[in-house]
Amino acid sequence: MRFSKAFIPTQKEIPADATIPSHQLMLRAGLMRQLTAGVYVYLPLGYKAMLKAMEVVREEMNAIGGQEIYMPALTPKSVWETTGRWDKIDVLFKLIGRDKKDYALGSTHEEIVTPLVKQYVNSYKDLPLAVYQIQDKFRDEPRAKSGLLRGREFSMKDLYSFHLDEADFESYYAKAREAYLKIFSRCGLDAIVVEASGGDFSRFSHEFQVVTPFGEDTIFTCECGFAQNKEIVEVGEGDKCPACEKGKIKKERSIEVGNIFPLKTRFTDAFDFKVMGADGKMKDILMGCYGIGPSRVMGSIVEIHNDKDGIIWPKEVAPFDIHLVEISGKNEGIRDAALSLYDELVHNGIEVLYDDRDVRPGEKFADADLIGIPLRLVVSERSMGEGGVEWKLRNEKDNRIVKMDEIHDVMEEYVKK
Repeated sequence: MRFSKAFIPTQKEIPADATIPSHQLMLRAGLMRQLTAGVYVYLPLGYKAMLKAMEVVREEMNAIGGQEIYMPALTPKSVWETTGRWDKIDVLFKLIGRDKKDYALGSTHEEIVTPLVKQYVNSYKDLPLAVYQIQDKFRDEPRAKSGLLRGREFSMKDLYSFHLDEADFESYYAKAREAYLKIFSRCGLDAIVVEASGGDFSRFSHEFQVVTPFGEDTIFTCECGFAQNKEIVEVGEGDKCPACEKGKIKKERSIEVGNIFPLKTRFTDAFDFKVMGADGKMKDILMGCYGIGPSRVMGSIVEIHNDKDGIIWPKEVAPFDIHLVEISGKNEGIRDAALSLYDELVHNGIEVLYDDRDVRPGEKFADADLIGIPLRLVVSERSMGEGGVEWKLRNEKDNRIVKMDEIHDVMEEYVKK
């Protein structure tokens, strides 16, 4: 992509209504624009990064047997009445259609997936089963704030699993937990598994939290691995850890980037979903729910990975692999060399943002730091004088010259890391 043709509206000033680093940087770097409180337009850079995060999620869900489906966002009142949640979910967006019937925009999809699976699962031989989707959710949050960390419309991956017995459910739950940790690691997030309230379903659920001073959640942790949300914790900061009885409890701010829930038979009972077991008797169906918000993950990545100059994208979720900067002035030879390198990289399947704009070098470098693509290559009179291209990683201060005839081998080594 040539920068001169790209829709990347960067800005120098910090937006007045953006109060946390990720919100400020994503607006300044031209990743998104706010339409109204809690609702955002994803611009090309932001959408590419979110698609990368979605693909990481998709790969790990497929690896544990999840099958991708796509459910409607517009849902009838009747399914919510079946579970008794039409008047219980206070963030449900409700509307009346032209047919005078009541509908809701999906804030979650248990009410849709449970009768769907019931329709096609007829015996114990059809279970276990896990299906997931990646789709927008709608929640009428009373205080939509913090950019993508708390929105009214947001991307969500929700997986639902169905099981014949507790042992099978617990086995899958453990697999999902490990898959979540892989997802966050690949996205550059050091997530902590935190015990949280299980609500009406079980004693505990589990959240995946990333520590940051600007987080909205509060967690209490110990070096031994003990971690609980403030809603259920019975110890305070500085107390002896109840798990290891040696360490001291630490209180930290954090962002919730995912959660997993045992649902027991809450929804299968509501829809009278049972199957005949191998013994000829009808069996209750246990469910699990597993959520990750790709948009929230993207916001969390920016919240964690930044410096005073801008974003520092992890490689796997960066909108582009390389930011190629041409500093040519009126030197056509330098321009030709940059264009030739761009064509070669693209031909080899590498995603490149090529800054071919006729602006000052300082503006190009400032935008490169702000946007934060992991690797910057600069073709300039100085680099060409040394026989190559300037190579600089966004998360490192130093740069070096890579010879033009070595760039392919060096690039292969970089991509493999």
